[in-house]
Amino acid sequence: MMLTAMTVPSLTGAQPGWAEHVEAWVEPAWGERLEARLALLEAGFDGDLGVHVRDLETGARHGWRDEESWYLASLVKVPVAIELMARVEAGETELQEPLTLKRSDYVDGAGSTNWAAPGSALTLRQLLESMMIVSDNTASDMLMRYLSLESVNERARSLASAGELGPITTLIDVRRHVYSNLHPDAFGLSGMDFIELRKRSGASERLAWLLRRLDLTPQELLAPSIDEAFGRYYATDLNSGRLAAFADVLEALAQGRALGPDATAELLAVMSRTSSGERRLRAGLGRDIRLAHKTGTQHRLACDAGIATRGQGDSARRVVIVACVRGELDLARNEQMLAAVGRAVREAGALER
Repeated sequence: MMLTAMTVPSLTGAQPGWAEHVEAWVEPAWGERLEARLALLEAGFDGDLGVHVRDLETGARHGWRDEESWYLASLVKVPVAIELMARVEAGETELQEPLTLKRSDYVDGAGSTNWAAPGSALTLRQLLESMMIVSDNTASDMLMRYLSLESVNERARSLASAGELGPITTLIDVRRHVYSNLHPDAFGLSGMDFIELRKRSGASERLAWLLRRLDLTPQELLAPSIDEAFGRYYATDLNSGRLAAFADVLEALAQGRALGPDATAELLAVMSRTSSGERRLRAGLGRDIRLAHKTGTQHRLACDAGIATRGQGDSARRVVIVACVRGELDLARNEQMLAAVGRAVREAGALER
């Protein structure tokens, strides 16, 4: 349900002049309309829909399955970007600093980094933009290697509700954890192995390749299919969390609590150029809504999350939208659902003043 924050004085005998801040919430004007639209969308979908919408002016919010744990896929690249920009802001590095691409950095997925030769020098700016705009996994893992996973996770925990975002891992370790549900030897696979695996079309061909690569028989597998391996992985807390908690991260960025004004503006400008989600939230929100966002895609799962803005200056309306779908295998259908969520948010009036 939609909520607006209030402060409630403590009744537990606190010292005079002190108060406990207790969050209570009231339903926003548009919450009921959005609820009805989301219910209709999920009723016609062969999977689950999760949505969190938050008004950045009032703090009011509405959620649909947003208290459940969701695998966040590449949405976890947002805390990576924030950690990098915080280092730049602190003067510890600059975006023109080069990193050397190692053969161990390669991860399957979109982006141009995989086409660069080992030993290539890529600047932090190039890696940031590739990670955020086209969701380049190799660029992401290079940045996580540079920043350290510990620092990225510490940054994410500092911006989200306590304990409500699971540990972030590298993208190569996502693959290793998934396929280790078939056999623990999958932890020994390299990024180049997973690039070869991705070249195989269909789950049966990929499973057959994996058996050959690991020198296994079908009887040695711990799960009957790749689909089951992903299902078991999604049941863990790795790279997962509540949609409401991820909205905390985006709210902190939008409100200038995650970074200073210049670094905030620069990162939001990069996120506004995201090209991996043209058929998702942006398609439903309409051309007059500006969206600084990040997408995430994985087996039977797709997400889109960002800050939507309507209008200019003091009259602008800003809302955080975090939306994911899971269960449906067809990516096109998943993207249609996310576009429908964008349309539902708009039609419910969440962006109206």
